Amino acid sequence: MMTRRTFTGTLASAFAAAGTATAAGKLKLGIGTYTYHSLSIDDMIVQLKRLEIREIEMSRGEFMLFSKPAPEKFQSVKTKLDAAGIQCVSYYTATIKTDTDLDNAVRFAHLLGSRNITGDATGDILNRIDERLTKEGLTFGIHNHYFKQKFAYESPEDVLKALAGLSKTMGSSLDIGHIASCGYDTVDAVRKLAPHLRIVHLKDVEASGGEINVLLGKGIARIPEVMAELRKVAYTGLVAIEYEHEGPVAEDVRLEVEYARKLL
Repeated sequence: MMTRRTFTGTLASAFAAAGTATAAGKLKLGIGTYTYHSLSIDDMIVQLKRLEIREIEMSRGEFMLFSKPAPEKFQSVKTKLDAAGIQCVSYYTATIKTDTDLDNAVRFAHLLGSRNITGDATGDILNRIDERLTKEGLTFGIHNHYFKQKFAYESPEDVLKALAGLSKTMGSSLDIGHIASCGYDTVDAVRKLAPHLRIVHLKDVEASGGEINVLLGKGIARIPEVMAELRKVAYTGLVAIEYEHEGPVAEDVRLEVEYARKLL
């Protein structure tokens, strides 16, 4: 879902970068690593290997820009992921506000070997992200989110409005759970954002107006229908399970992976 990256060669790359393809196939399942934020990197990798997960988005808080991580942290985790046969296809930066943020996001994505950067940014910085990432051969996905206070990107229309006038480098990192939390239809969101999808965060929530995560299929996010719609629109990027829960999560995530794989 990120790069999710002669004429036919260029066209094929464009489809990959957009996370779409000319023919439908099985969806690719991965994990957003915020899921394992309470574990060490080594213990997280043990869990990923146990579940036979080969692609991830790096979304742990200590790697986000606000934590001011050092490059050595990225180099270290990349070495460990490579040894485990796990590819970090996307890097979640959180908010990009300044050119320094943008410089760091690009540098860290390259260190991880990621093809996509997920984050939120508003205003003129979006144009600078577009120009820079196009030059770098990366893509960017605007992340929708639920907060109790108003957020810039809550609905599909919010994201589409921000993307208007930008290049194909810029797209959507669609969080299914947050769409449901904000009170919008998740299947409709997939349909509207399909041409722009870079990565999909798969999560289920108890109810709109809150963000209590529940096991996939147990909440209001219409997970089976979302997966069916992703296949229908020929999405070939990563569907990354993201389970926002405190405390031990290994068994819950095992159940989520088992459930999601039946829908691929």
